[in-house]
Amino acid sequence: MAADTPAALELRTQALRRKLFLHRLYREWYGQIAADLPPGPGAVVELGSGGSFLREFVPNLVTSDILPHGVVQVALDGCRLPFPPGSLRGLVMTNVFHHFPDARGFLAEACRCLRPGGVVSMIEPWVTPWSRVIYRHLHHEPFEPGATTWEHPAGHPLSGSNNALAWIVFARDRAGFEAGFPQLQIRAVTPLAPFRYLLAGGVSHPALTPGWTFGFWRGVESLLRPVLPRLAMFARIVLVRGEDGAAVPTGFPSATDTQRRRT
Repeated sequence: MAADTPAALELRTQALRRKLFLHRLYREWYGQIAADLPPGPGAVVELGSGGSFLREFVPNLVTSDILPHGVVQVALDGCRLPFPPGSLRGLVMTNVFHHFPDARGFLAEACRCLRPGGVVSMIEPWVTPWSRVIYRHLHHEPFEPGATTWEHPAGHPLSGSNNALAWIVFARDRAGFEAGFPQLQIRAVTPLAPFRYLLAGGVSHPALTPGWTFGFWRGVESLLRPVLPRLAMFARIVLVRGEDGAAVPTGFPSATDTQRRRT
């Protein structure tokens, strides 16, 4: 089935509900995302909700996706958010950021829409020696850790991607991110899940282990915490909108400028 269709989103909804191992992993991730959100005024918007059940963890969550879909409230473009300035206390997403064709556009919109103290919390594919093997050889989405830009061709909202994008922006090119978006401070980058998403089969493949083994594999990954920076397949990234009230950036340093800073 073509990935860029509402029918594909429906299949993902069914996978998240019916695959016990995957469902438990997402429950863990959603609990972490909910814990990242600040109290106080402002809505929380989930981007790329698809088959998400994050609303069980975040009351009054606004669900959205790039395509109209029966289980989401709003169809929108994450790089052109239809929310007033300073109106949100949270933007949250799981496996979505690497699909944005214009990462700068999203980050500028986050600066505009989040209130001071508001949070972006995301769980994204991450680049490690182990994940390079998996994403290059066992995953269908593009994986380009050597990409020289933060963009990829638009036109395929679900299948178009670069699985290395979050690592590029928040690790490899972190100096450029901090220079271009000083309002968004990186609170945490936490490596996650070297094995469990793979064992769950993701949303597209059969699980490689029964659901009752979830606790065992969570224990294995806990024991491996000291070496997760070399093994993780995902990372939880938390950005906080600063209190400084600086203007939304209109430009961004080029890759050449970023390299000059490093050298």
